[in-house]
Amino acid sequence: MDPLSDILSLLRPRSYITAGFDAGGDWLLRLDDLHGRIKCYAVVRGSCWLEVEEDAAGAVRLDTGDCFVLPTGRAARIGSNLTLTPARASEVLAPDRDGGTVVYNGGGDVLLVGARFELGGQHAAGLLRSLPAVIHLHAARDQALLRSSIELMMQELQDREPGASLIAQHLAHMMLAQTLRLYLARQSGTGMGWFAALADPHLGAALGAIHADPARDWTLENLARCAGQSRTVFARRFRQVLDETPIAYLTRWRMLLAAERLLQGREPLARIAQAVGYDSENAFNTAFARVMGDSPRRYASARRAVD
Repeated sequence: MDPLSDILSLLRPRSYITAGFDAGGDWLLRLDDLHGRIKCYAVVRGSCWLEVEEDAAGAVRLDTGDCFVLPTGRAARIGSNLTLTPARASEVLAPDRDGGTVVYNGGGDVLLVGARFELGGQHAAGLLRSLPAVIHLHAARDQALLRSSIELMMQELQDREPGASLIAQHLAHMMLAQTLRLYLARQSGTGMGWFAALADPHLGAALGAIHADPARDWTLENLARCAGQSRTVFARRFRQVLDETPIAYLTRWRMLLAAERLLQGREPLARIAQAVGYDSENAFNTAFARVMGDSPRRYASARRAVD
């Protein structure tokens, strides 16, 4: 798979609820239900304000056609007026409702549609830490690319035909993937972290090669060749953007893949080791313990006990 698909697969985002929110008048909600979750919504009608707590970037104005993703799990406020006393979203937006549209404060002024995703992956926080508190897409071209998914989702929520919930969930996954793809496409190459590296044409090529064949016997030299750069330039740029060496990234990614297979509990350790590039089970055990902080078997037992 490509790197973005790989990351989404490890996050295992499950559409916990796909719905609409129709608000009217003066209103403000505190989104206190985001821990371990991602919200991905589009403004279908009207406008409002969004502010993530402890985000130095400040409030964001959301207008008709805008899409936004809240990927970090931090609480946020959304509404017509950020100076109001907010109601708690966990109380207003009943967590057990089956899709549909919630009408708040009479409705009629602002309509949002989208989904809240539960993250099933064990390493969600680490994978998302390089993202901004808010991903805000407001360019006309971005809106046009997302419009079909949004319109189909609205139709399913309104008509409530048989299978509507499942179709709306699949559309929500498409909307999330498209939004992250568009965010990647507009990166200038000056940022830091995994998404910035993926957006860089040279680093992105090397990351794509790693993710396409993580078990290959990669070296700094052949990764630099994939990137189309000298070893020195590639290694320096990689560390600058990702804060680790290319081989350290390769090892960490292999261990994340191995951890997911361990938690599934269907394969012997030797086969998992070979699948992520280790002929020796002892060498794999040593690398896993160094990266993940525990032996493979103890790691899997501890995580299953928590789950």
